Amino acid sequence: MPRVRIGAARKQRHKRLLKRAKGFVGGRSKLYKTANETLLRAGANRFSGRKEKKRDYRALWITRLNAAAQMRGLRYGQLIDGLAKANIKLNRKSLSEIAIADPAAFDQLASRACDALGLKVA
Repeated sequence: MPRVRIGAARKQRHKRLLKRAKGFVGGRSKLYKTANETLLRAGANRFSGRKEKKRDYRALWITRLNAAAQMRGLRYGQLIDGLAKANIKLNRKSLSEIAIADPAAFDQLASRACDALGLKVA
């Protein structure tokens, strides 16, 4: 089997990796080994960050809904339970947008939730 020389391929691979590491501080953008380690860690953080972003948005919507529900004399859990019992199928994102953009419509949703739970309308 003939001897394989990988000089050109290795140079190309290193250049490609260092190009991805552009903007990192110090040796992290200049040295292949440290740049490679940094990129591996950055890739892991990027993956987990995409998952955390979804959690953060859901937490934001729930916080907004809780504040809007409390202004109408309900708790968040009661609002969600009442909407489910009233057979109103809206996700938390759209409910949050309604609470911000159209308070009158949210008042109607809250009163429907109260009716479904058998609570007095606030």
